[in-house]
Amino acid sequence: MNLNIALLKGDGIGPEIVDSAVRVLEVIGEKYGHKFTFTPYDIGGCAIDKHGMPLPEETVKGCLEADSVLLGAVGGPKWDTLPGNMRPEKALLGIRAAMNLFTNLRPAKLYPALKDECPLRADIVENGFDIMIVRELTGGIYFGERGMREGKYGEEAYDTECYSRMEIERIARVAFESAKKRRGKLISIDKANVLESSRLWRKVVHEIAEEYPEVECTDMLVDNAAMQLVRNPAQFDVIVTSNMFGDILSDEASQITGSIGMLPSASLNETTKGLYEPIHGSAPDIAGQNKANPIATILSGAMMLLYSFNLAKESEAIVKAVDKVLEAGYRTADLAHGAESLGTKEITDKIIECI
Repeated sequence: MNLNIALLKGDGIGPEIVDSAVRVLEVIGEKYGHKFTFTPYDIGGCAIDKHGMPLPEETVKGCLEADSVLLGAVGGPKWDTLPGNMRPEKALLGIRAAMNLFTNLRPAKLYPALKDECPLRADIVENGFDIMIVRELTGGIYFGERGMREGKYGEEAYDTECYSRMEIERIARVAFESAKKRRGKLISIDKANVLESSRLWRKVVHEIAEEYPEVECTDMLVDNAAMQLVRNPAQFDVIVTSNMFGDILSDEASQITGSIGMLPSASLNETTKGLYEPIHGSAPDIAGQNKANPIATILSGAMMLLYSFNLAKESEAIVKAVDKVLEAGYRTADLAHGAESLGTKEITDKIIECI
């Protein structure tokens, strides 16, 4: 296959971790006979500095024309004082909307080699866990009506949570299809005891569930879900939830895996095109020091091979290589706790050796 990949390296450690993923993908291309063409575009803080805006039109055009997109991270204290519409993070919402990336897949897996890194008691995670969080990505409160106004007690701000039947139906079907391919268990998370938008969410999910009798579907309130993730994470297989709830719960799930530096994500639309990125931030305090953990970005590349290009063998080769490196005891600084560790480039070398 000849594949054109748009690279959005972004800010902070973004360029380093994306470069690591590119190195791994190039090795995969050599081994399996694929050709990757990588084209970089500006996004986030670096785009503000160069173009005066966080998401230039050239970047949007390049992403829409590419076969898929690999993103690093955006943001940093340098741009924290800018107004909301000019913040680096605004580019993330913009590119998701431009590409119609309504599905976010965030796996949260406890690697056997990293059990000691999990902050939960050993008896809770004895058998590990493997969760897929399916988060709706282009609706809800992040994209709803918002503003400032004078209220009863003076100045007030408001953000509106709104979901249509269509938005819920399409994300629910993605979640049910994912559950079919895994352990056949789906938990839909909402706040239906309080929110009208959640009541519609629950109603529509139940309707879609009738199309998937082979999948066990249950509901859980978001506050209970937050508790259950640390009480008994192994009970979860696939989770489907709204934009804001998914944002919060997926970060909680990432922490109980031992390191946020290990977790990839995929943002997908109704075609095979997608945007792949680690779930962590730009970590400007360690940028350029060869300290960043690139594994989440490398695994994001593996998700790209699987979900956008249906290259299962190639994707599995990367996943197995990461497993081997961890089982061999190699660690980056975020996992070493002061012990000997490998830098960004060195851990990438080890993964490439295993491929």
